[in-house]
Amino acid sequence: MEILNSFLQDAIKWTEWPMFILLIGGGVFLVMYSRGLPYRYFKHALDITRGKYDDENAVGDVSSLQALSAAVAATVGLGNISGVAIAIHDGGPGVVFWIWMTALIGMCIKFYSCSLAIMFRGTDEDGKLQGGPMYYITKGLGERARPLAIFFAFCGLFGFLGVFTANQFTETFMNVVAPSETLYNMGDENWKWTIGLVLAVVTSFVIFGGLTKIAKVASAIVPFMVAVYLIAVVVVMVLNAPLIVPSLKMILVEAWNFNTMVTGGFWGLVIIGVRRAMFSNEAGLGSAPMYHGQSKNDEPIREGLVAMLGPFIDTIMVCTFTAVVLILSGAYLEEGSGIVMTLNAFNTSLGSWGGVLLMVIVSAFAISTLFTYSYYGVKSLSFLTNAKIGKWYNVYFVVMIVFAAVASLELVKNLIDLSYALMVIPNMIAVLLLAPKVNVEAKKYFKRLKSEHR
Repeated sequence: MEILNSFLQDAIKWTEWPMFILLIGGGVFLVMYSRGLPYRYFKHALDITRGKYDDENAVGDVSSLQALSAAVAATVGLGNISGVAIAIHDGGPGVVFWIWMTALIGMCIKFYSCSLAIMFRGTDEDGKLQGGPMYYITKGLGERARPLAIFFAFCGLFGFLGVFTANQFTETFMNVVAPSETLYNMGDENWKWTIGLVLAVVTSFVIFGGLTKIAKVASAIVPFMVAVYLIAVVVVMVLNAPLIVPSLKMILVEAWNFNTMVTGGFWGLVIIGVRRAMFSNEAGLGSAPMYHGQSKNDEPIREGLVAMLGPFIDTIMVCTFTAVVLILSGAYLEEGSGIVMTLNAFNTSLGSWGGVLLMVIVSAFAISTLFTYSYYGVKSLSFLTNAKIGKWYNVYFVVMIVFAAVASLELVKNLIDLSYALMVIPNMIAVLLLAPKVNVEAKKYFKRLKSEHR
């Protein structure tokens, strides 16, 4: 395991700058190239999401709301709870500012990538509609770009494993319930295996049901779990109201700390923020287009606008609340895994029942994330092989849940960080090259929208 972890750490160093240049540099270019279009039509995006423009005759498997819920279910998860804690612990409070900046840029990236997911849809061997980076790469850029699509799908076989979620869920359970002391004294290692097996079985009941079942479960769980979590953190913030402004001030001041102790100095701090923001909202990664590409929507721009709400919900809102709670409680200064730091923050403000409440929230986050991630992996393997073989990814997926439950946080974090960085490269190259086609489509869409409202 140590040899594998060392290899992953070395590989991550080689991918940091290509990822940073494409994600931030490319994202800033898209913001300017679009003239801020996604931000200007924020209200219109909300109207689309609540079903105002739904078309029952449009092709697709799920509604735009279900697609957004499924995509948010994958992104609003333990990355927003423990991932933010890890980021602040590694880079200090200032890293949150760079998470915000990456999320704002990410809204524009998701607008373009998810618009492309509708513009360039394909079908698999079963004749089912498919969308995502593999399809807009091969259909938008042509067959000569197929190696990019294959590379993306191959990295997805590892990047879309639910290992981080399984690992942090197990950590939460072990710290809240303390099974080794209170339940049959089985020992920590045996309990981790048991938790991993139970989590794998529960996940199996949903993921083998396919996209429709996943989307239905996600759209039922996501609004509830986000609401409960936000209420919990607001209560913590109210109880510590005098510390909120100093915490936000610390974020803004430390964001420009050029003498930071972070490895790599100031740019090391920025890269931590970029990496954790990408882990939080997955903008530029190419995962969300896989869901949005199957929406019942024939208007690419409409779907792109819905998709861009994702980074706003899971990063600007959820991550910010988590960060403030961690900073005002001082929990980010403590050693431990990401989830343990967040648990300490809740326990400090809410007492012992704070950990129990977080356990309930984490359970909902973990289950919904695992449901949705498995689908990404199925699509990746299906593209590399065929639809029948692709379904076997779910078997590999549930086996890796058990492995992740007993693995170290460092190992699973490095595996995901490397896979994500590698997936960003082909996806962002395609999005940047195809951006002019989205702008042409946007011009047509808003012209039609104006004429309809006259």
